[in-house]
Amino acid sequence: MAIPDFQSVFLPLLKACADGQEHTKQELLPLLTKQFALTETELSIKLASGKQGMFDNRVGWAKSYLKQAGLLENLRRGVFRITARGLQVLNENPQPLNVRYLKRFPEFVIFNAGKPKDESKFVESALVNPETPDELIAGGYKQIREALAIELLDRIKSVRPSRFEELVVELLLKMGYGGTQEDAGRVVGKSGDGGIDGIINEDRLGLDVIYIQAKRWEADVGRPEIQKFVGALAGNKASKGVFITSAGFSKGATDYAAQVNHRVVLIDGPMLAELMMDHDLGVSTKDVYTVKRLDTDYFEED
Repeated sequence: MAIPDFQSVFLPLLKACADGQEHTKQELLPLLTKQFALTETELSIKLASGKQGMFDNRVGWAKSYLKQAGLLENLRRGVFRITARGLQVLNENPQPLNVRYLKRFPEFVIFNAGKPKDESKFVESALVNPETPDELIAGGYKQIREALAIELLDRIKSVRPSRFEELVVELLLKMGYGGTQEDAGRVVGKSGDGGIDGIINEDRLGLDVIYIQAKRWEADVGRPEIQKFVGALAGNKASKGVFITSAGFSKGATDYAAQVNHRVVLIDGPMLAELMMDHDLGVSTKDVYTVKRLDTDYFEED
C-alpha cells in the first residue's frame, strides 16, 4: 500500500485513541504503520528536505488537524488523548473523516481563518491534494532549486576554460579548505601544467595539499583522463586529488577512480551546481522564509 495522505490518517488515528488513555505519536506510529501495511522502503521515504519521514510527517499533521477540530487534546509535551467530541465522532463513524467533515466544528473554522477567503476552494484543494503543508513547502523549494541548478550549469558551461578553473578553486575555498586565493590558484591557468590545474591546502596550516583538475566539457570524461590525472598526482608525490567537470564521468572513469591507491574525488556537473548553491557561489539569495514551531519548553513550569 502507498503512503496514505494525511486526511486518510484522521480516522485510524482517532480510533487508536479510542481507549481514552494518554498516547504519543511515536507510540502510535508502529500501530498505524501496520494498519496501512507500509513497507520499510515506504517508511524510509523522506520529505524533500530530507529531515523527516513522510509518513511520520503526515501522522503529525493529522494529529494537528484533529486537535484543531477539538477531537484530540494535548495534555503535556508530546502527549495527547481523545476528547468527548472525538468519541462522539467515532460513534458516528463518518466515511470519510476529512477536512470537509471537520469544518462543522467552530474551532476548526477559526483555525482555517488564514486560508483563502473562498473556503469551498480551500476544502476542495485539501481533498485532492495529499500533501501536508510541510511537503508543499519542501516540494516547492526542491523545484526552485532544481530549476536553478539547470540554469547555473548552463551558465558554467559558457565560461572560458581558464575562468572555470578559477571557479572550482573559489568553490573549494568557500567549502573551507585553507590557504589564500593566491596559494590555492598558483598553478591555475598555466600551460604545461602536467595534468594539474590548481593546488589548494587541505587546511589553513598547509599540512597537506589537494591537487585539482578542472574540465569545462560537454562530453563525459572517460577513463584515460582520470589515468592521466592519477599519473600527475604520482609525479607530484601527491595522494589526494579532485577532478571537477561541467559534464559527467563514464562508468570506466568512476570505476578506475574507485580502485586506485590515490584518493580521487570526482565531481560532475550536477554535483558542482549543487555545491555552488550550497556555498553561495555564483548565486544570490532572493527570498528567505522562516518556518517556526511552538517552543513547548518555554511554557514548562517548574
